[in-house]
Amino acid sequence: MAHTAPALRAADIIRRSPIAPAMPRPLSHIRVLDLSRVLAGPWASQNLADLGAEVIKVERPGSGDDTRSWGPPFLKDKDGKETREAAYFLSVNRGKKSVTLDISRREGQRIARELALKSDVLIENYKVGGLAKYGLAYEDLKKIHPKIVYCSVTGFGQTGPYAQRPGYDFIFQGMGGLMSITGERDGEPGGGPQKVGIAVTDVLRLRREPDPKLLHLGKGPWPLRQRARERRALRSVRHRRRPRHPRGRKRHSICELLQSRRPAGARR
Repeated sequence: MAHTAPALRAADIIRRSPIAPAMPRPLSHIRVLDLSRVLAGPWASQNLADLGAEVIKVERPGSGDDTRSWGPPFLKDKDGKETREAAYFLSVNRGKKSVTLDISRREGQRIARELALKSDVLIENYKVGGLAKYGLAYEDLKKIHPKIVYCSVTGFGQTGPYAQRPGYDFIFQGMGGLMSITGERDGEPGGGPQKVGIAVTDVLRLRREPDPKLLHLGKGPWPLRQRARERRALRSVRHRRRPRHPRGRKRHSICELLQSRRPAGARR
């Protein structure tokens, strides 16, 4: 009589690969489901892992995160030979657990929903609406887990004429004005707008989509009001609640990469 392997459950994933005990950290009671890839999302979830959160990173079967193959440089083994682990990937994914799931299949979607149900925070950087076809959008998950803090990292926010466009760092460097102040001055050989070498927009602090209704929450210059909101956002993760919103209790946090360029370009 043929035997079939038991179905994989979220609890099986969570029990595996326990992280070594260490000094208690502020987010040690928080579990984060990381559905993001490349840089902006993984960088954000790595910061939470550094603060003690248990981060479960979901990757595609076979190839995994895109940046696993982005090299050189690659990590070297004990004999000095290059491995297949790219330094790019390792630099933004330390301290995490990793599992491969094919969320295009029903079984993968089921496991992802189970993991979300057992998590406090979910981070994703798909194109707007990209997870809805898998039943993993905020509107889907809030029905089974109303208290989840769902963070979406997008290029141009969730609404507006550019919302459906994919976001890449060099686009934000150009639109945000960074290229205009980089490189040789206009008229000189090699002059004109120039890209900064690293994907600087992705590693700048991420913040919620600006909402005029929230400007009353702080006083003084915009950077001071923004820092106050960031502190409240961190406290919301720590205490499993989202910052108070004057018109509702929605726990969907929006991080717009283009908008993160604006305060970074201001004089301090």
